[in-house]
Amino acid sequence: MKQYTAKNLDDLLKQVANEKNVNPDELVYYVIEEKSGFLGIGASVTAEVYALSDVSDFVKAYLQTFFDGMGQAVEISVEQSKSNIRIAINAENNAILIGRGGKSLEGLNLLVKNAVNAQFKRRFFVSLDINNYKNERYQKLKAMAKRIAKQVQRTKVDATLDPMPNDERRTIHKELTEFPNIRTVSEGSGRNRHLKIVYDPNKE
Repeated sequence: MKQYTAKNLDDLLKQVANEKNVNPDELVYYVIEEKSGFLGIGASVTAEVYALSDVSDFVKAYLQTFFDGMGQAVEISVEQSKSNIRIAINAENNAILIGRGGKSLEGLNLLVKNAVNAQFKRRFFVSLDINNYKNERYQKLKAMAKRIAKQVQRTKVDATLDPMPNDERRTIHKELTEFPNIRTVSEGSGRNRHLKIVYDPNKE
């Protein structure tokens, strides 16, 4: 992140906002050093500052460098809403990039997430999809979850799902939130973390 110095924080943020053509409240900053000076003379503040648009630019550049290194031609689009970053990649050789069961895609998603968090010293939720694989996967998971939930409702016997990444567990949890008599519980750790669909007679 770029560092800026001004007499005070307000002046610093106004300076950066003008440079980036954004409102000051759209900036994120970390104060590095403050000098009070003598009777206010020589006072200054130094801070690392970025706008949310800088995050999208970083993601695009990072991925472009990654795929250029592979000799892979891709189209990259990034949508951002506060701490949520959605990345859509269009690629011809998608089978290798996605990997068996989406494992390569999952690894790339984690790589980008760690790079963004380290660069901007903040936690972002990163969702990366290649050729709409994830979106289609989510739709299949939702259909499967509803089918199993109905079975749990009928039999009153809990069901344990296979281990899956955090974003897929979250998709199922959200899908079943309003399901009568059904709760979802995460169990296990690491790659063995999975969801359990639980019958709950007290949930309407």
